[in-house]
Amino acid sequence: MSLVDEFQYGLDAPICLTWELTYACNLSCVHCLSSSGRRDPRELSTAECKALIDEFQRMQVFYVNIGGGEPTVRADFWELVDYATEHQVGVKFSTNGIKITEEVARRLAASDYVDVQISLDGATAEVNDHVRGPGSYATAIRAMERLSAAGFENFKISVVVTRQNVGQLDAFKAIADRYRAQLRITRLRPSGRGADVWDELHPTAAQQRELYDWLVANGDNVLTGDSFFHLAGYGDGGLPGLNLCGAGRVVCLVDPVGDVYACPFAIHDTFLAGNIRSEGGFTGVWRESELFAQLRNPQGGGACTSCSAYDACRGGCMAAKFFTGLPLDGPDPECVRGHGELALAGVAAGSAPKPSLDHSHRKRAPVPVTIGMRRPPDRACDENPLAGFTPPGR
Repeated sequence: MSLVDEFQYGLDAPICLTWELTYACNLSCVHCLSSSGRRDPRELSTAECKALIDEFQRMQVFYVNIGGGEPTVRADFWELVDYATEHQVGVKFSTNGIKITEEVARRLAASDYVDVQISLDGATAEVNDHVRGPGSYATAIRAMERLSAAGFENFKISVVVTRQNVGQLDAFKAIADRYRAQLRITRLRPSGRGADVWDELHPTAAQQRELYDWLVANGDNVLTGDSFFHLAGYGDGGLPGLNLCGAGRVVCLVDPVGDVYACPFAIHDTFLAGNIRSEGGFTGVWRESELFAQLRNPQGGGACTSCSAYDACRGGCMAAKFFTGLPLDGPDPECVRGHGELALAGVAAGSAPKPSLDHSHRKRAPVPVTIGMRRPPDRACDENPLAGFTPPGR
């Protein structure tokens, strides 16, 4: 039985989950999945965060991917990281690099249970800062220099592929090699503020093919986080990864106020499963949520099941479909066979669902396209949420 078959009906605990510690952020990236910027005053307290980590330990959650917002701006961030690793919960955190001092870099390099992922969305300052804000390229590069100097090998450089940077993939790989890091590229989703810039930023059909060919040629040395299984419909070569939407099955999201969503890319009331502050805590939400039970039932593929590529792409990304107004059993908006483009033509203007939350510092206009498990977990959850995990009995 394949891993897809084993895990499509869910597990007693997520193998890896995303935990957004705060919505506070010093940047205002135009494609931010959580529309971050301002801190929510209802954030989980330090004591509540530690109690949640205790639950993760009891449930044997393999790894936690901490994000935000910018998680390092929380005053108790390092205290929580230490608490997690002391309780056998591995940590990977995503950061724009603002708090990576030389001392922090040395501390990170000395840990086997903490990994760091630096966000970079352009191989040049011109491309990156157009999306992430002035000075963000220099901040990210400085953080990489400090991590490399401290001897931290194989930290991650995380790139969201856009229409403007897809031609820079080789340059991104060169940056990763320069700092002895590992390149991780992920898909742009129309979630959060990304919904406002989707039309301007998402790669064209020709660029999707360019990306696929590049992944086939370079995939053994590049992580993708299972972002691109919708490209498997090209069928000319295999793409690594789980090839399964793990929402509510093996992964989920906990947000800064304790709300639990099925998917990190689908922060919307439709995908809200519960809150960890309720009776039963996170464990109760994961194991008893009606939404998660529905997601763990066999999912229909609608019209996609008649497509010869369905077994490869499984209909694509749930969040990408939802926030572009397509039915969840319909084609991915970036379907490589063109079915998504045809389906989008039937979506009425302004009818696509809007993100339920917005913590932005300010409203930004759309971007114009004018720019040119008891062992160390092998810094897991990089290639897919099951990285480093072996099912019982294997």
